[in-house]
Amino acid sequence: MGRIVVTEFVSLDGVMEDPGGAEDFKYGGWTFEIERGDEGNKFKVDETDESEALLLGRITYEGFAEAWPSRTGDFADKFNNMPKYVVSSTLREPAWNNTTVLSGDLADEVSKVRESANGDVYVHGSAQLAQALLERDLVDELHLMVFPVVLGAGKRLFGDTTSKKPLRLVDSRIVGDGVAILIYRPAGEEAT
Repeated sequence: MGRIVVTEFVSLDGVMEDPGGAEDFKYGGWTFEIERGDEGNKFKVDETDESEALLLGRITYEGFAEAWPSRTGDFADKFNNMPKYVVSSTLREPAWNNTTVLSGDLADEVSKVRESANGDVYVHGSAQLAQALLERDLVDELHLMVFPVVLGAGKRLFGDTTSKKPLRLVDSRIVGDGVAILIYRPAGEEAT
């Protein structure tokens, strides 16, 4: 059985919107203004190497599907060739290879993906999906790369939940110019 791993770039005030600058957010590309260093870059490469599949919301999927197929190199090859699952009620014919649209009940669909996976299924970006997975206790691990900046506006990772969600910090480190990498699991789960 696989694990669902949500990985996000966030500001100190929890903003996750447009870290790469591809959207029309007034602070788009904000993560590129702060050096994450070789160790931070290696962390992201290691995440990709550990990924068996991607699980994305439609908006993030469309951005990835526009950007990645034309890129080359090991990182791009991995993204382009691995299975991709996109949660959407409107997408019918995905253009990016190896993509499956999940349009049924979120908990049922994600549980099937998790059960069929042999490794980690990574969620990048996908604010609405990440919030829904957290709400339904479907996140096995949460990776936050917290950048030392307060943006003051933008989509935030954490929205309202129907109950508190206790987490346990299982790893942390500071990389680059003060970027914190924080890895959490649901409280009560054993560290591996």
